[in-house]
Amino acid sequence: MTAPISSFTPGVLAHSDAARVGFAPRCARFSLRARGDLAPLEAALGLSLPTRIGQRVTAGERQLLCLGPDEWVLHAPERDGAAITAACAGVYADHPHSLVDISGREVSFVIDGPRGAELLTLGCARDLDSIAVGEGRRTLFDGATVILWRDGDTSFRLDCWNSFATHLFHLLDTGVRELAAESL
Repeated sequence: MTAPISSFTPGVLAHSDAARVGFAPRCARFSLRARGDLAPLEAALGLSLPTRIGQRVTAGERQLLCLGPDEWVLHAPERDGAAITAACAGVYADHPHSLVDISGREVSFVIDGPRGAELLTLGCARDLDSIAVGEGRRTLFDGATVILWRDGDTSFRLDCWNSFATHLFHLLDTGVRELAAESL
């Protein structure tokens, strides 16, 4: 596939009985860094900031994943982006932090199916069984830094920078076809 990444639309791009790969709908994405008393930020965001690396919290359609001791990634509906920015700006004077809109930088693949976890082993050396459902991790996928969200036993999201998306899709597409050929 040589189409530019901007031409990809949400939906399934590759599928077999073993696994499916597609793009998730666009969302507002933020990188958040903060220390100290997190209560003002939690009030502004409308959810608690998880404190354990890999822990995810959800409030409505907003999801926040702890990536480090003072680092989180936030996914929310696109329509919430401006409100999140404004709410955090409103507490900045009393609680300095860094909130960066990374919506234009990344895309999310959705990988699912009975062998979805096996498909991810093509590029991810991490023990996926160590990531509980509802958690996530920053990791590497074929050398690209990604954020891997485990949404279900056989359902994952893989956030990557736009510049790596075509490369990673080619690898995932090849894997879907190989898994399909094994079942013939």
